[in-house]
Amino acid sequence: MDTSNFSNDPGHVIEADRAHIWHHLSQHKAYETTDPRIIVEGKGLRVWDITGKEHIDAVSGGVWTVNVGYGRERIGKAIADAVTKMCFFGGTAGTIPGAQYAEMLIDKMPGLDRVYYANSGSEANEKAFKMVRQISHKHHGGKKYKILYRDRDYHGTTLGALSAGGQDERNAQYGPFAPGFVRVPHCLEYRAENGLTGEAYGHAAAQAIEDVILREGPDTVGALCLEPITAGGGIIVPPKGYWERVQEICKKYDILLHIDEVVCGMGRTGTWFGYQQFGIQPDIVTMAKGVASGYAAISCCVTTNAVFEQFKDDTDKMSYFRDISTFGGCTGGPAAAIENMKIIEEEDLLANSTAMGEHLQGNLSALMEEHKWIGDVRGMGLFAGIELVTDREAKEPIDERNTAAIVADCMAQGVIVGGTNRSVPGFNNTVLFAPSLIATKDDMNQVTEAVGKAIKRVLG
Repeated sequence: MDTSNFSNDPGHVIEADRAHIWHHLSQHKAYETTDPRIIVEGKGLRVWDITGKEHIDAVSGGVWTVNVGYGRERIGKAIADAVTKMCFFGGTAGTIPGAQYAEMLIDKMPGLDRVYYANSGSEANEKAFKMVRQISHKHHGGKKYKILYRDRDYHGTTLGALSAGGQDERNAQYGPFAPGFVRVPHCLEYRAENGLTGEAYGHAAAQAIEDVILREGPDTVGALCLEPITAGGGIIVPPKGYWERVQEICKKYDILLHIDEVVCGMGRTGTWFGYQQFGIQPDIVTMAKGVASGYAAISCCVTTNAVFEQFKDDTDKMSYFRDISTFGGCTGGPAAAIENMKIIEEEDLLANSTAMGEHLQGNLSALMEEHKWIGDVRGMGLFAGIELVTDREAKEPIDERNTAAIVADCMAQGVIVGGTNRSVPGFNNTVLFAPSLIATKDDMNQVTEAVGKAIKRVLG
């Protein structure tokens, strides 16, 4: 670790952090007796904290973001060059990096045409929700305003995004929420209550969405917003037959299909976008995180031309999309995203995600044979989870404190993994993996070895 750029007194930095930083998703009472963790350097798949301890990061920056790994000098240089020449102009005008990246991105997304820039996944989803609402007012008399979302899915932290949030513990104490958001059931086959499996369950889970549409009235539903693979709700890969039927239902009732790729996008599952694993054609796709691998803030709301054209009517002064994202006008984001995409292509990281994902799944399946506490292994590409239970037959979830203890034990070993927490009441029992797409077999072996040791120490 190179410490030359940091204070010779790490204690001062730690105390400044303790005194003034409000950490995300953290109970700060603990910092009265323990030091906050400060990460100071990253290279490849490894990060070092301010004490010099090295960690393998199996969750890409803690929140599934650093897809191409740490220490990419070419991305940093691209950002510096872009912001030095032209740092920012509001999105009412264009920039060279913005135009160039939009062209590159659309080339990876056949059937989609327009890119709206913003600065976070929450904000990108807010843009999509506003588009749906404005289309409803402009073209459906305000009636087709409802937005369906799925149990266990997550779309961001703003009040609008939480209104479409399927994780009740994330939502708790932040209501009341925006009206017109309606929940549909999850599609976790492991937790199916109807006894169905495989494609039969996939069709039934999709049918449950149609049942909600019919209950609400198809002429009141404007969009269906789903993650291609549920992320923080437990790494839920939809069963066979699900996505095809969902697409049919949306077309049947003239409902826009909005896919939230904030986590799954940019190669996480082995294709550029998660929805491309299932052969569907969305109307709106939102993305953030891996778009620039965390090197700069950027998000995109991408639409078909059919959606875009509904905002072109110069006879009505209110017809255009009356929205702005201030930091959607920064050039650093698209400049970083350009290099990020080039790295994924040049290093064939989509193929590596697929290959290393298979290796990771194999390791996790081997752990399942060794540890009775692992009830289910699931995932796609370098995106995986193990659901922990006290009894495989009854599928009783372990106490979430034990999930947290396993994550903490791995951290003590120098391996950073994730765990569902404060998400789904009673089901915060999944350990999560989403390493950078540069991961090797040796990396994955070290990660799963640490998890096995942690399970044994915590659960016996």
